[in-house]
Amino acid sequence: MIRFLKWVIVTIGILAGLIIGTAVLVPMFVDVGKYLPNIEAMVTRHTGRSFSMGDDIKLSLFPWAGIRLSDLTLGNPDGFGEQPMITVKRFEARVKVLPLLSRHIQVEKFIVASPRIALVKNKAGLGNWENIGPLDIRNSDQGDQAQSTDPGQETSAKTQTQSTELPIASLIVDRFAVINGFLSYVDKGSGLSKKISDLNLDLSGISLDKAIDITLGAQMDGKPVSLTGNVGPVGKNPGATDIDFDLMVKALDHLALSLKGRLIKPMTEQAVDMGIDFAPFSPKKLFLSLNQPFPIETRDALALDTLSLTAVIKGSAEAVSVSDGVLVLDDSTMNFNARVQAFEKPDLKCVLSVDTIDVDRYLPLATQKDSGRAVSAPSGPTAKDTGKSSTKTTPIDYAPLRKMVLDAKVNIGSLKVAGLSMSNITAFLAGKNGVFTLDPFSMDLYQGKAGAKVGVDVRKNTPTTTLHLTTSDIQAGPVIRDSMGKNIIEGALASDIFLSMTGDTLDMIKKSLAGNGQLKFVDGAIVGVDIAGTIRNAKAGIGLGESTTEKSRTDFAELKIPYTAARGLVKIPEASLVSPLLRLVAGGQTHLVKETLDFRIEPKLVATLKGQGDTRERSGLLIPLVISGSWENPKVRPDLEAILKNRLPDADELKQLIHGDGSDSGKKTDIKDRARGLIKDLFN
Repeated sequence: MIRFLKWVIVTIGILAGLIIGTAVLVPMFVDVGKYLPNIEAMVTRHTGRSFSMGDDIKLSLFPWAGIRLSDLTLGNPDGFGEQPMITVKRFEARVKVLPLLSRHIQVEKFIVASPRIALVKNKAGLGNWENIGPLDIRNSDQGDQAQSTDPGQETSAKTQTQSTELPIASLIVDRFAVINGFLSYVDKGSGLSKKISDLNLDLSGISLDKAIDITLGAQMDGKPVSLTGNVGPVGKNPGATDIDFDLMVKALDHLALSLKGRLIKPMTEQAVDMGIDFAPFSPKKLFLSLNQPFPIETRDALALDTLSLTAVIKGSAEAVSVSDGVLVLDDSTMNFNARVQAFEKPDLKCVLSVDTIDVDRYLPLATQKDSGRAVSAPSGPTAKDTGKSSTKTTPIDYAPLRKMVLDAKVNIGSLKVAGLSMSNITAFLAGKNGVFTLDPFSMDLYQGKAGAKVGVDVRKNTPTTTLHLTTSDIQAGPVIRDSMGKNIIEGALASDIFLSMTGDTLDMIKKSLAGNGQLKFVDGAIVGVDIAGTIRNAKAGIGLGESTTEKSRTDFAELKIPYTAARGLVKIPEASLVSPLLRLVAGGQTHLVKETLDFRIEPKLVATLKGQGDTRERSGLLIPLVISGSWENPKVRPDLEAILKNRLPDADELKQLIHGDGSDSGKKTDIKDRARGLIKDLFN
């Protein structure tokens, strides 16, 4: 028995020696090169493309099974030129043989040197990488795809998806490398052309139970790009467990992005939890390095000079959330958190906090001259002539908004926009089932406060909007000067305004505008309108006073303007102005569609006009004013007809003017000439 065992062992040893010897000696004595034509023909037959190899072929079987090939070339299909689609200068791979028997894969190296891939899409939209394979196999595959999937195949596919355990015990790759690669893409239809050169990829320490070190570098259209870091371990059941990663991406000598986190069970949960850190960079310098003009010429040449971003992102197929977000833009810091779920709606919740931002800095330079200012209307028929817009607009589809769920909160420390400076801004925006509300909204504005409640209903194809605006102690003069560049009115403004409107175009809003409210200005002045001066000049025209050239300005202690609006017609029933010198009552209306004015102002002097260019006692005088015309060309004139009716000299005055009392001979003026001049002025 012992002799038999010895014989068996000796026999096995001899056979093993013969096998190993054969594996070692065969590559030494067998000329693999003579099989080269057969290999090329086989690859050509299976790819449908021309294929060739160089003569430098090395083959080993033991203890390392290895292969070395050179000058591999795969041609283009017909119609894409004579240049090859893929070339590889050298390919080399070595794997240890004996560990394979126990399902342990140990790779010494896997190297692809100088690969060149030229991808081309022709004008018909067909790429040279498509339809690789023999024609009969392609047709067979297309026929198989047209048939319904076999239930057994579906079950098998599900089983394979659920069980991803590798059929190997271990995997070790000492070096996986791509050296000096080149990739080009040309779209002849659009003219797009991209190139990646100097591509070098090095993966070291590849293992199932250890992290894989990654080093990638390339030139994208001549600009440097790199990726370094590690990924893994992937485990023996890839995709069933979490995969950690810590990567750094750098590009164009300006961008540096850090990504650190984990992929959560990629085959089942398919979720991610990672932190991102975008190092500070200059967007303008980035475009400069790309030899591209910056798309926006901002008002401030120093704007968009610094940008950085950090955040924690968690996402899955059901929801994405962003927390601890910090965006730094020049001198502004924005902290934010957001969550989106039910993407088909979507359901969005976010919180934004900004310390300070000047929006005007980032606006295009071309809008600076007309920002917040009126622009002259073009010649020809306009909306005010016809009541309809001359430009047809495409109806807005509000269906997506009807599905959206929104919950947003915004806080801004200080904000400048359209020339206005405001602070302590708080806004809550909510929306569901097509109804959106901004409630509350508050801010500090020019020594006062403003608040608003806004509602927008898009449940129907034509939206409806409601607005309730309140203000207190806002200095109106600086507001108008900063936003419009005009000097119209001064004083502390308090208001309570209700408005409602239907539609989403200017014409629709004008026609449907309705509401009521009141504006109240305290301790201010109407700039550009000198009511007292107009009265004096009107009286001077009939010889009852002296004209003035003082600056146009009407001071007041209080100005109230109540209003009502319906169907685009705004009525002011009884506006009033009160000052120590003047009492004023005004009423009338303005048509928002026709853009016309029709107002009557009745001022009454209650004291002298001292301080406004006069020293005489004028108590009780009443000189009505009429405002008419259009918004673009308003006309303000004294109501001379009323003056004629109400202020012609009575009998005693006529006697005094004719005979005089000896104290003022200058009063003996020609009544006939005065009346003639008054009538002339009335019709002119």
